[in-house]
Amino acid sequence: MLIRALIVLLVVLNLGAAAWWLTRPAPTPPAEPALPAGVARLQLVNEAPSIPTQAPVPQARDAVPPAALAACFSLGPYTRESSALQAQAALAGRILHARLREVPGAGTGGYQVVMPPAASLEEAQATAGRIGAAGFDDFLVVRQGEQANGIALGRYRSREAAERRLTQLQAAGFPAQMQPVGRAGPSLWWLDAGAAAGADLDALARLASSGAPQPLECAALR
Repeated sequence: MLIRALIVLLVVLNLGAAAWWLTRPAPTPPAEPALPAGVARLQLVNEAPSIPTQAPVPQARDAVPPAALAACFSLGPYTRESSALQAQAALAGRILHARLREVPGAGTGGYQVVMPPAASLEEAQATAGRIGAAGFDDFLVVRQGEQANGIALGRYRSREAAERRLTQLQAAGFPAQMQPVGRAGPSLWWLDAGAAAGADLDALARLASSGAPQPLECAALR
């Protein structure tokens, strides 16, 4: 009986201690020691208040509008290409766009690209074979006349097209030549130009040693 009473007493004491532990008030944290005047309190990184990150503001770019051709015209005609080039140089900085344009003289049938006559027909045919093997077409071995044993490599109405053909052949190693066809007079040269709004076209024409400026569609310059 005594042992049973002791066991009951121990159980009661344990339950009482557990109840006191659960119901006791939370301990008061110790007060922080006072800091001397002028000394900042040390703050841990995880204690610092979070500062929202501000998204970068995109920088605005100045829009640069493309230069618009407000007035387009032709100056000339010039009897020599060098004169047209001088006029173009005189207008540098005063116009927005310029290009030279050749107009073949009256009676001109255009231009032809040829290989000069070879020493024999066999040599001309051998050269023609090499031209074909290089990837060129539209050529003919001339068998009679002043150009006998030569090779005709194309006939063109414009000088620019003939020069393109000539450049391609010469780049491939063939000494081709360009010749005018049926030329009865010299070519004339025009300076096609475009200027901004408010440009004095008559003053530009005088500066370029030209006659009155001729109207031109601006679409032809773009």
